[in-house]
Amino acid sequence: MNVNWIKVFIAAFFEVFWVIGLKHATNTLEWIGTVIAIVISFYLMIMAGRKLPVGTVYAVFVGLGTAGTVFSEILFFGEPFKLAKVLLILVLLAGVIGLKLVTKDKVEKEGES
Repeated sequence: MNVNWIKVFIAAFFEVFWVIGLKHATNTLEWIGTVIAIVISFYLMIMAGRKLPVGTVYAVFVGLGTAGTVFSEILFFGEPFKLAKVLLILVLLAGVIGLKLVTKDKVEKEGES
């Protein structure tokens, strides 16, 4: 795994924070944290998308962010646990992992277009 895929994973991690912030932020400091998480998340995703296939980057970003958000809501915010929801999230993650595994890491060299 190269540094660009690590950027995608970190971007998805921050996506979980900003999505939760959009739902639960109640004061100025929480909204500032939400905006910072949005900026970091999209910056890292865009930087990774410059070197990796954009469609795959976006699918991995959204899939991991969705799974992280659902599990965070269940663990920290009292969202009811539903087996069907968890199984479908696991199917989503399997698809994201499969997509990542079949995508070639064709990283362009600096200066090439």
